[in-house]
Amino acid sequence: MFNYKKVLVTGGAGFIGTNLCKYLLTNTNAQVVCIDNLYSGKKENIEILKSDNFKFINHDIRKAFNIKADLIINLACPASPVKYQEDKVFTAETSALGIMNVCDNAKNNDSHIIHASTSEIYGDPLVHPQNESYFGNVNINGIRSCYDEGKRFAETYLKDYCEKYNITFNILRIFNTYGPHMAHNDGRVVSNFIMQAINNRDITIYGDGKQTRSLCFIDDLVKGIINISQIDEKNTITNIGNDKERTILSIAELIISISNSKSQLKFSPLPENDPLQRKPDLSQISKLIPWNDLTAAEIGIEKTIKYFQKLNV
Repeated sequence: MFNYKKVLVTGGAGFIGTNLCKYLLTNTNAQVVCIDNLYSGKKENIEILKSDNFKFINHDIRKAFNIKADLIINLACPASPVKYQEDKVFTAETSALGIMNVCDNAKNNDSHIIHASTSEIYGDPLVHPQNESYFGNVNINGIRSCYDEGKRFAETYLKDYCEKYNITFNILRIFNTYGPHMAHNDGRVVSNFIMQAINNRDITIYGDGKQTRSLCFIDDLVKGIINISQIDEKNTITNIGNDKERTILSIAELIISISNSKSQLKFSPLPENDPLQRKPDLSQISKLIPWNDLTAAEIGIEKTIKYFQKLNV
């Protein structure tokens, strides 16, 4: 049984937020309040979330807010490289000022916080797989720094603030998630490859394609967030994702195969600070919640391809 009566989802019109709100509205009796400034979230996502238990507020979390909720799930921050590099100051402020306002709201309303961090806090890792004790290898002045460093600061601030004011939290470091409601032009591996494949365009491989990612299907992530919100253990910091590691090249080949595409592979130089390996150590989250029987890439990618085909873009 879900323990919260009212949930505030920041960034609720984005990729993860939309799927999370849908799950809450379908599977719980909780009231769901979504705040989003629609910088990377979509109005269309709000339209499919219509329910008597749903409320949308157009608000930028860089500015203070006061909304009563038992639980705050903080997803607000552009995660697509295309979007977060479009205005780097905005991205950094969304993480930094945003977490300050989330914490103040939690203190004012006695809320528990689930904070969406990211595998990007590990940078281009020198430790493999990455566990929660790893400090990371992040370029503080690179093209990805506005996102990486913003997320790193947010974790630090949240932990220190919550200790000072006796607020409970759980931090989830999310690894390479994909699925329906991703933006078709968000610049990430799966969406890029699917859009190129279903339109029979060359698939762009950066570098030699031997760099790796561990892909987690959105349904698994959403259930993980919900399950973490229900545990007795508070103030935890855990990785969340799928540890089935794949090369970029094999992901492209899988998408071509499932979509019956005529696309050819095209190789381009590797972007600055693009991680060569990405795989979560999941031993810690596995102690907290059931974290097995995750969606196989073949199944998740097929569902995602069908979603993108329906977009007709």
